[in-house]
Amino acid sequence: MGDNYLQHSKIYLDYNATTPPAEEVVETVKEALREAWGNPSSSYTAGCRAKQLIDLARAHLAKMVGGKPEDVIFTSGGTEANNMVLFSAVEHFNTASNERQNKSVDWALPHIITSNVEHDSVALPLLHLQKSQKAEVTFVPVCSVTGRVKVEDVISALRPNTCLVSIMLANNETGFLMPVGELSRCLDSISRERHAQGLTKVLLHTDAAQALGKVEVDVQELGVNYLTIVGHKFYGPRIGALYVKGLGNLSPLLPMFRGGGQERNFRPGTENTPMIAGLGKAAELVSLNFTAYEDHMRSIRDYLEQRLMAVFKDRIRINSQFSGPERLPNTCNVSLLKPAVLGRDWLSHCQYLQASVGAACHSDREDSPSPVLLNSGVPWDAARSAVRLSVGRETSKEDIDLIVRDLEQSAELLSRKPSCPAWN
Repeated sequence: MGDNYLQHSKIYLDYNATTPPAEEVVETVKEALREAWGNPSSSYTAGCRAKQLIDLARAHLAKMVGGKPEDVIFTSGGTEANNMVLFSAVEHFNTASNERQNKSVDWALPHIITSNVEHDSVALPLLHLQKSQKAEVTFVPVCSVTGRVKVEDVISALRPNTCLVSIMLANNETGFLMPVGELSRCLDSISRERHAQGLTKVLLHTDAAQALGKVEVDVQELGVNYLTIVGHKFYGPRIGALYVKGLGNLSPLLPMFRGGGQERNFRPGTENTPMIAGLGKAAELVSLNFTAYEDHMRSIRDYLEQRLMAVFKDRIRINSQFSGPERLPNTCNVSLLKPAVLGRDWLSHCQYLQASVGAACHSDREDSPSPVLLNSGVPWDAARSAVRLSVGRETSKEDIDLIVRDLEQSAELLSRKPSCPAWN
């Protein structure tokens, strides 16, 4: 390896975990701190400016997802948005008994359907609701051949007391896109039949955290009632938002907090104007440059996988290349098979690569393989040695050449250790 290799600094390939704020976002936040420090509910200049920035940001978010500004609520992040949807669905089911014509479900617990590869911000609240006997939950397994949930499996899991289906739009570890739009069309037809039977409408939620800024997201095409937005996944600040179709009318939403009535009482608390303005700028950048972002990331991701296969051949397994399913343009999940080592050990011997073995919320999993990979059909040994490489808007082919050499050097070091089996 030449001198150029030794002179490089760290190369970040963990954009699915978080992204650095775009320069335009940073400048927008700074400007808001300087000029829009007033309370948005006030009538003086700084307050009016804050209100203007919040309204502008709401409009940019709505445009990014193809919705209406009045259907967007700002939150502290994706976890809060997801919890709002889940707990709202439960409470709405419990309080809607007077509207139901079919009284046979009035004594039943609300039932929610999700997949077995969801982010913890969906899975753990549902497990809590299940354990506390506040809801029944069905975790539909994804197909081990495609890594995606099957629409027919979700439909088969419906019960008379089903009130919500929550399926992520894109998986954060494998990058596989879920058939949310197809599921929505099926649920629309079924909900009409359920209405005639006096049963509760089945609402649909998707956590779009990993999809935004990477693939086109249109709430009209998806047909969802709720869509979760997370700013730090598309070069924005660490706050979020929730799209709610026909907020408070077609789709119920109940506040998790009580307070001063901000966000039309759905999310009270004085608005975080600088971060909201930054989130709006990040959404505007996506709307203006989406095609270029997607094309670049797909080109770099494909080049990464080509280089990995050329260098490692049968010593690796690319876990994000199932047959058929669409996937995010930036995500590569790869396992080192020879030598058989833990993914974190493979990364720890790299000099320049900054990446992770999976979701950041599972960083305390230690040696246990990723449940998402296991549930997606990845063999246990491969799941244990997997790393997730996710490229960004500015990742270059030169970066990829360097980190592939870095990964190769790390594997060579590991193969020399007595505890590691040598390559065949």
